[in-house]
Amino acid sequence: MESIPILIVAIPILAAILIGFKAPARTTAMLAAIANVMLASLLCLKFDHTAPAGVFQFASSLAVLDQPSISLAFGVDGMSLIMLLLTVIVTLASLWTISDKVKSPRLHFVSALLISAGALGAFLSTDVFFFYAFHELALIPTFLMIGMFGRGENPRKVAWTITIYLGLGSLILLAGLVALVYHTPAQSFDMTTLLGSVVDSGAQKWIAALLIVGFGTLVSLFPFHSWAAPAYAAAPTPVSMLHAGVLKKFGLYGLIRLAVPLLGEGMAIWADWLLVLLLGNILFVGLVTVAQRRLDLMLGNSSVMHMGYIFLGIAALIASGGNNSLALNGALLLMFAHGVSIALQFALAGKIEERTGRLEFENLGGLAKKLPALGLLFGLGAFASIGLPGFANFAGELMIFLSAFKGIAVGDTPLAELGNLQWAAIAAFWGVVISAVYMLRAYRSIFMGDEPRGGITAGKPLDFEEKLPFIILAVALVVVGFFPRILLQYLG
Repeated sequence: MESIPILIVAIPILAAILIGFKAPARTTAMLAAIANVMLASLLCLKFDHTAPAGVFQFASSLAVLDQPSISLAFGVDGMSLIMLLLTVIVTLASLWTISDKVKSPRLHFVSALLISAGALGAFLSTDVFFFYAFHELALIPTFLMIGMFGRGENPRKVAWTITIYLGLGSLILLAGLVALVYHTPAQSFDMTTLLGSVVDSGAQKWIAALLIVGFGTLVSLFPFHSWAAPAYAAAPTPVSMLHAGVLKKFGLYGLIRLAVPLLGEGMAIWADWLLVLLLGNILFVGLVTVAQRRLDLMLGNSSVMHMGYIFLGIAALIASGGNNSLALNGALLLMFAHGVSIALQFALAGKIEERTGRLEFENLGGLAKKLPALGLLFGLGAFASIGLPGFANFAGELMIFLSAFKGIAVGDTPLAELGNLQWAAIAAFWGVVISAVYMLRAYRSIFMGDEPRGGITAGKPLDFEEKLPFIILAVALVVVGFFPRILLQYLG
């Protein structure tokens, strides 16, 4: 069992190599994705729920350096297991959406597999060096695919923009991670050793600042967010699904995994600033999303907006000194839910563009008559994004909002005694209204009403094979929405 995490990371890399040596691209990629879904399911079945929180199971390690101590080490705990499930589900769906009609389909499969491998390596790594390195591996095919096969007027400019933004963010993050390791007694990159250490209190403030900016840039935290929406709109559909749905969660995972438990004092110093920034994501970017007139740009900005809710959960976790289980569970559940729902929406947007050749709201309309299954599936994705009860997003958002008021007696606490966290949560709640405005408007513009002048050519209704990746994602949202304990049981 200890070799399964290594195998999960290795399978997509080996599949990409085989495709590079002319193995059948679609068959090889899909077999790799299905194998990883099965292996992830096996880890879920064998996971020991009685193990203490933070203990890595199925651990294995190969020493790389003695001083500093760096190892190619993998393991699984509740947090990483949820991220693993998100990654394998979205990977399977994203590979399924790759059409043989695209230019260089073999390169599309290789790139998607390498992005998936990088995300899997980052989430399963128990060594800080490889935690960082695997994420950087995943960024390389993202840049290349946007530059070579991106959509829009100037995809190369978008590729350079994302390269500069994420490159700078990664450098700041690297400085923060090295400083974090250096200012612990053991000076080890091993996460188990690191999490058992105490960081020098005099250095916590500035290390926390580096990690917030570094991880925050990768997550598109306001105001480091402007790269995200254009990049997702320009990227090929599988890349948008994997980056917005999976890879962007790396920064959130890193803050929860390392910054909150190790830098409690430092993170608390910046907590009020973090509240301001996350409200920028929810309210400012939310209003920017309302102003969008293209589906891909609307979805890109929507993804940026919803990061603010997860940061609100992290802020609640910081305020409690890392002891707010409701905030932790809500943040991780919403990370999974958002990853699946935004991947579904980008997949559907890609199918709409493939069938109609357009994504501008003014050039769409009445599509539900021609593609009813697409209309139903898009509606499910829209309702999930809004946070409708019955979907995983609702459960995650509800837990996060409640976590901000944990310990406060509702009805007995004067308004004057509410803290900054509570007022931020009240302001953030208006984001739900904003989400409903732009999502329902998009659904009405695309699927309801009359066709635009000149009509729309959409071809025959979707066959079962075309619908299957959308169904997989939609079912995951509904099942976890009704039974969130399916995931939360791994968090203790």
